[in-house]
Amino acid sequence: MSQPEPKHRLLLALESSCDETAAAVIDRQRNVLSNVVATQHELHERFGGVVPEIASRAHVERILPVIDEALRTANATLDDIGAIAVATNPGLVGSLLVGLTAAKTLALVLDVPLLAVNHIEAHLYACQIAAQRNLFPAVGLVVSGGHTNLYDCHSPVDFELLGSTTDDAAGEAFDKVAQVLGLEYPGGPRIEQVARNGNPTAIAFPRTFLNDPRLDFSFSGLKTAVLYAARGTPGARAQPLPLTEQRMADLAASFQAAVIDVLIGKCDQAIQQTGRSTLLVGGGVAANTLFRQKLQELSDRRKVELYIAPREYCTDNAAMGAIGWELFDRGLFAPLDVDVTPGLVRKKKAAN
Repeated sequence: MSQPEPKHRLLLALESSCDETAAAVIDRQRNVLSNVVATQHELHERFGGVVPEIASRAHVERILPVIDEALRTANATLDDIGAIAVATNPGLVGSLLVGLTAAKTLALVLDVPLLAVNHIEAHLYACQIAAQRNLFPAVGLVVSGGHTNLYDCHSPVDFELLGSTTDDAAGEAFDKVAQVLGLEYPGGPRIEQVARNGNPTAIAFPRTFLNDPRLDFSFSGLKTAVLYAARGTPGARAQPLPLTEQRMADLAASFQAAVIDVLIGKCDQAIQQTGRSTLLVGGGVAANTLFRQKLQELSDRRKVELYIAPREYCTDNAAMGAIGWELFDRGLFAPLDVDVTPGLVRKKKAAN
């Protein structure tokens, strides 16, 4: 039985899982009418990473102005909203609670359905928003500051975890390596910029799990290898080479190449293991130009359709909350006592 249409045909989506406060208005055809994002980079830059307490306080200050701007940009009012979608997992607990509290309040006052969105799955749904057609089933890779996960995506609401990072996420590794090299936060764009003048084969950094049949990732050892290459190995007599501008570029390029080699290798394995003919990629690291080029080469080699989220939808945003319409269509409404789930809870595919 098909679900009843909402009394109004616009979805208000909220996102506050980490350090971006975002709201978007999306119509029934998944057209994004507005997508407003308030960043907090200036608040966290001196710490070299996101400070949870600072992030949650900033969300409290920004959530209502962001919602108001999203409605005004879409030329809509709250009376036009037929459902509220909000990211409830995974993420920073304090940050998630701010968005969920705002969403619950609006859903109660407006008497409209509440839809609990998985932030990671929404990153992959961003590919479908751009394509404006169904892309499932597919292999999906989400690679961001907090997550590096591979999925077998059976449908827009049925994701099977194939593998994930055992320690640092790829985006976190970019940020930490940028710190080691004395570059500004966030590290991803800075590493990419510096690496353009470097030699990606200058330093043979490790590519953990690259030849392992498991679809897991590990970037902690790589991060440590860059630290030792830049500053020297503790207790070693030999001193590291001076960190000149060229040396820094070579370190950045070699590090970036190692991360991308692993990401591409695991996507290749997942495609072969699942037999899927479509690959979806989302998350902040998916904005990296070299990574996008290597993904296209993989797509051409394996003859699979490739969809990478547009750059404006790679970093955290609320437009990807359009996945809420998929939940609505299936009657997957959230109760008003729904809570946040900071950690990613997914059943992992059993090993053969």
